[in-house]
Amino acid sequence: MKVITILKYVFSFIGAGMLIGTLFLYQHATTFLDGARETEGTVIALGQSRSSSSTTYYPVVTFNDARGQHIEFSSSSSSNPPAYSRGETVSVLYEVESPENARINDFMSLWGAVLILSILGGVFFLVGMGLFVVPALKNRKEAYLRKHGTIIETRFQNVEYNEGVSVNGRSPFQVITQWQNPENAEIHLFRSNNLWYDPTNHINVDTIRVFIDRNNPRKYAVDLSFLPKVAG
Repeated sequence: MKVITILKYVFSFIGAGMLIGTLFLYQHATTFLDGARETEGTVIALGQSRSSSSTTYYPVVTFNDARGQHIEFSSSSSSNPPAYSRGETVSVLYEVESPENARINDFMSLWGAVLILSILGGVFFLVGMGLFVVPALKNRKEAYLRKHGTIIETRFQNVEYNEGVSVNGRSPFQVITQWQNPENAEIHLFRSNNLWYDPTNHINVDTIRVFIDRNNPRKYAVDLSFLPKVAG
């Protein structure tokens, strides 16, 4: 389905972009720490950051730099409940040439952006790569079974929605077949790969071929080569 093809590229590129951004933020943070001086500051106020669902609070801090300048800055990190209170003394890191870019010396102020962006980037990238890797592994398994597997004739049962998958509100179809193992009389149900059209009217047979691993019938590939292909 074209939507999935688009999504796997979109997720992969967004994830890769975020991870590259994480690297730049990390380098910026380490450069800042290498040249920063430490001093004490005082929380003089708590600013509010509002969103549609919540309100968080960030500290406004003042300190005197090495040149005696009185500097005021707002932390880039906010939380609810607030992490600091008015009048609280905090450790401040700043660069002599740009004291207005000072930061509170705590984990979230220094590394919060790196942490959040790396998590989001990792999630997007893994989802995107998963959309590449999973079909590739399925195709590899199916190719192996077609070459080395045992062919069995199974009885066509029905066509069902695969409700475990949904793209744009649509779920794909799967062809369901059944086979009884003559060696132990066990019944096996086989589900085909996902189909993005209803194949019901194109199935005019009672039996459908399935390739199985004879030692483990749970490894199988349903042969739907008789069905028409979707136009590209």
